Amino acid sequence: IMGNSNKKPLSRKETFFGLHFDLHPGKGDTQLGEHITEDMIANLMGKVHPDFVQYDCKGHAGYTGYPTKVGWASPGIKKDSLEIWRKITREYGVGLFIHYSGVWDSVAVEHHPEWACVNADGASDTNITSTFGAYIDELLIPQLKEVADTYDLNGVWVDGECWAVKPDFSDKAKEAFTNATGIKEIPVKRGDPHWLEYLAFQREQFKKYVTKYINVLHAHKPGFEITSNWLYSTFVPEPVTVPIDFISGDFSPNDSVNTARLEARYIASTGMPWDLMAWGFNSGNACGWSIKTALSLKQEASVVLAQGGGFQIYYQPTRAGWLDNWMVDIMAEVADFCRDRQAVSHKTQSVPQVAVLLSSASIYDKADKLFGSWGAFLNPLLGVLHSLLELHYSVDVMAEHKLMENLNQYPVVVIPEWHKITDDLRAELMDYVRDGGQLLLVGVESMSLFRDQLGVVFDGDPAETGTFIKAGNSMAWMGGIWQKVRSTTAQVVSERYPNQDGRGKGDFASTINQYSKGQIGAIYGPFGSVYQRSHYPALRQMMSDIMKRLFPEPMVELKAPPCVDVSVRRLGENLLIHLANTAGMQVTNQYAIIDHIPSLGQMELVVRLDKKPKKVSIVPDDSEIKTHWSDGKLSVIISKLNIHSVIVIDQM
Repeated sequence: IMGNSNKKPLSRKETFFGLHFDLHPGKGDTQLGEHITEDMIANLMGKVHPDFVQYDCKGHAGYTGYPTKVGWASPGIKKDSLEIWRKITREYGVGLFIHYSGVWDSVAVEHHPEWACVNADGASDTNITSTFGAYIDELLIPQLKEVADTYDLNGVWVDGECWAVKPDFSDKAKEAFTNATGIKEIPVKRGDPHWLEYLAFQREQFKKYVTKYINVLHAHKPGFEITSNWLYSTFVPEPVTVPIDFISGDFSPNDSVNTARLEARYIASTGMPWDLMAWGFNSGNACGWSIKTALSLKQEASVVLAQGGGFQIYYQPTRAGWLDNWMVDIMAEVADFCRDRQAVSHKTQSVPQVAVLLSSASIYDKADKLFGSWGAFLNPLLGVLHSLLELHYSVDVMAEHKLMENLNQYPVVVIPEWHKITDDLRAELMDYVRDGGQLLLVGVESMSLFRDQLGVVFDGDPAETGTFIKAGNSMAWMGGIWQKVRSTTAQVVSERYPNQDGRGKGDFASTINQYSKGQIGAIYGPFGSVYQRSHYPALRQMMSDIMKRLFPEPMVELKAPPCVDVSVRRLGENLLIHLANTAGMQVTNQYAIIDHIPSLGQMELVVRLDKKPKKVSIVPDDSEIKTHWSDGKLSVIISKLNIHSVIVIDQM
């Protein structure tokens, strides 16, 4: 298969499908590049047709996989891998980026202890560099200039950054904090005066550090495109101020679909070009890594494509750089799956339906690290998100600044169990409800932020309570911290009981109160936390009961099992309804790789529209549809759903 040397690589802002290969070279390597051949790479290019490749350069150990003159090359280099990858990617018109570990550089701090971050106990970190030190000027920038020029690279994906950077207690860090704030007593732990200010100062320093090397490299090599892994994802839920060219992150190899469902929705809200990277391999419990099936990766891709993003897959070649042909065939199959959907997925815009808040104010108030991943802090949000997706609502996730920008576009806003939001957002939310908006508050902490508007009086303080929820014809446990309330003007939606005896009248579990032109719903216990841990159907019914009161006529309704995610998107004149089948998704490493996704049988989609559409079709055309238009509703009967389909409604 011949390349096309006249074809120019796409800007990373326009790319859709890519591949990532890293090895994290070390001092024990002996075979780097030994088995790489031009034919191997040409075979991959010809079968997979990626828009870009990210290849190994420098990993967390700090050794490079190319013969650097600036830092420390791995002693195991047999062939210059980047030189061969550059030659063939150029022939195929494919962009070549590198994987490069930034803040995490173990060999750099081994040789230059003065470059290391200092931990709270005064010991120098053995892996993490200081963003206040000379590492950026003496190694990172010179080395990135060297590799960019030597191989005429298109850009760099900088790893080991926001999620690896630590609070720094070096003399330079402390001096900078004192100079900026006047505070001389340096806090070292939560509870110390000015602890949160110290963390906030260090977050700003990290953004200055990234901004500095990006600006230098942009000036040095115009067109060189850069991202810092996970910057401006949920890991850094802030307004975009650092001049990265695109947002990207590698999501969990385990429980991948759930991780991608959240990250894709959040990153899509930023308005930046973006992609998400799936790991092409996973490990069983106490097992080594093994390659995922194409089927598994297609399911992961579907929830990313449904939010308008690009998709890439991460593989590790052998230490000698070899990629076997059977792996290339998996890549090609997933690439074809994505390409079949590119025209109706890439760079689409959300049609606002339900907005869920990710509160940076709450996270930064409680976390003792600079940036994510936030672990259990996000569990209540995940529980709320999963319940809404299983009820087929189209959901966007956004931080305070984006929610405030877009608040009045959303029929419903949901605040999970956040203990703190900004005063500005609270004021905006009150105006939103007065003007007819629908607000749902989940949990005692978020509910208490609006206690005077709930139409209830509080009976005592919140308390740990063993509770069973009654919803529909069943009950389910939902123990945790509950607030007991009595109604003044609120209407009860669901009740709770001390055990599974649901006779008689229970305590209020959720209510809705009319407030001016809008409504405020409240769930008085830990719904999101418990749902994330249990996914009990009765609790999903509880969410359904209150959402139907807040949002009786969503734009789209789907009669299908709860394993179908609905995403309402738009591209030009086309309304796009993405349907992603999450049945059988991998959620535990005891079942590390899936090889069967059950197809779902006939389902009905109902779309509320102002006028009869010109045309309705399905992409890809692997199932049949029947449509009916009546009284402002389009009914679409879909014969089956395999992994991912898009209903395309032409409204011209």
